Amino acid sequence: MSENKKTKVLFRHRSMEMGGVEKVVLSMLNHLNKDKFELTICLNINQGELRNEIPKDVRKVYLTDGKEDLSKNPVIQKLQLAKRKLKLNKAEKDPRIADRILNDKYDVEIATTYSVYKTVLNSTNKNSKKIAWLHSDLTLPGFDPYREDIFNSMKQFDYIIYGSQQCKDALDQKYPDVQFPPGRVVLNAIPIEELKVKAKAFIPELKKIPTFISVGRLHFRKGYRTLIETHKKLLDNGFIHHIDIIGDGEDYQILTKRIEELGVQDSFKLLGTQMNPYPYVQHADFYIMPSESEGWPLIIAETLILQKPILATAVGGIPEMIDHKITGYLTEYSEEGLYNGIKEFLTNKTLVENIQKNLTNIEERFDNKKIFDAVEEIIETVLRK
Repeated sequence: MSENKKTKVLFRHRSMEMGGVEKVVLSMLNHLNKDKFELTICLNINQGELRNEIPKDVRKVYLTDGKEDLSKNPVIQKLQLAKRKLKLNKAEKDPRIADRILNDKYDVEIATTYSVYKTVLNSTNKNSKKIAWLHSDLTLPGFDPYREDIFNSMKQFDYIIYGSQQCKDALDQKYPDVQFPPGRVVLNAIPIEELKVKAKAFIPELKKIPTFISVGRLHFRKGYRTLIETHKKLLDNGFIHHIDIIGDGEDYQILTKRIEELGVQDSFKLLGTQMNPYPYVQHADFYIMPSESEGWPLIIAETLILQKPILATAVGGIPEMIDHKITGYLTEYSEEGLYNGIKEFLTNKTLVENIQKNLTNIEERFDNKKIFDAVEEIIETVLRK
């Protein structure tokens, strides 16, 4: 490769619904050195709140249209979705479909999550270097049916980027005999100044009682089912508070039904997806993350920068981010753990004030330049092999 030639890098991703991984992808597309790298992103589905946030100097292609582009007629839309599914199934089996759309050859192909590992590995370009990003703790029981398949895919990559120290250490400790490719931990970048501006965009209408905010996908691993039960018990025991959840997902109907069954419609609200959730985080009293499992959740770092006291379960990479009773409060994933944590925030004013004080200079922990430099170094190192 000549010295002046840019390295062509292809990111493969499913779609651009609001989420932590999508924000990581966007941060890379925005900040990797465009003098060195020519970037392309290929989406399986051109769908999601962030689909138009991809920078203009990055080429974006996609295999199928998103729901936003389909007919509003439910009958026609159903047919369109069936046709889309058929096209995606064909593309999964025949990588030449993506090749025809991309119409280019890449030096490096990056799988942004384990859901697209096979997509990258099936590429017809056998000369490209292939990098996998891992954001999840694969040792958790929920991965039991898929773990061997994911491991087999991981072994075929040239390099693994781990989104947290915990997700790498967990694999090394539990599966010491599995031979993975070389890898390195690279934490997620935080657009600090942009975050602060967004947090001041508007003042949301919040309850005049202690309010907890949470931002996350409505998925059972996020712990919102457990949080509803805990919320009801706290109310019954006289601990008055309000909880707002920002996000959408497959658990929406389940959570809505349970909220109605418990009669907490006025104190536990599902606010849906918000393009800018940060004013809610800024103006709530506390942030809560009741997850059963996590990687290195970007929203925790963002909330720390906004200097909001956080109550979170001690799962995944969260203990790397929060010092218990110093910069936040960590608890086990259980009704009892969440109950005690919420109660502590509602009743222990000194604890909350100390946490708030300790967050004053927290943003000094986050060095974005080191993060982007690390990814650039990984790409260049892999290419030299």
